[in-house]
Amino acid sequence: MSATLPERHYASFSEFYPIYLGEHAHRVNRQLHFLGSTLALLSLLLLLLTHQWWWLGVALLCGYGFAWAGHFLVEKNQPATLRHPLYSFMGDWVMYWQMLTGQVSF
Repeated sequence: MSATLPERHYASFSEFYPIYLGEHAHRVNRQLHFLGSTLALLSLLLLLLTHQWWWLGVALLCGYGFAWAGHFLVEKNQPATLRHPLYSFMGDWVMYWQMLTGQVSF
């Protein structure tokens, strides 16, 4: 298994994020994150449209399932969610936006 995020406290998200990006070096891992996040957003939209709460479970399963598959099966590291849940969640959406806008490659 490759290196994982160090067991440490980060003073800010901006200190954490470059290390987070390093944990997403493999293009397929980033693609799986993007796919899972997109499916999660679509599931949340369906929740709002249908008022069927099981879509929330689908959103969580898609969002975390694809991302964790990318870490465990492709990147061979542990998801940052396990040690830094808030910063990791923020990092997912910043990376998603940066992928959409071409700042981070697919």
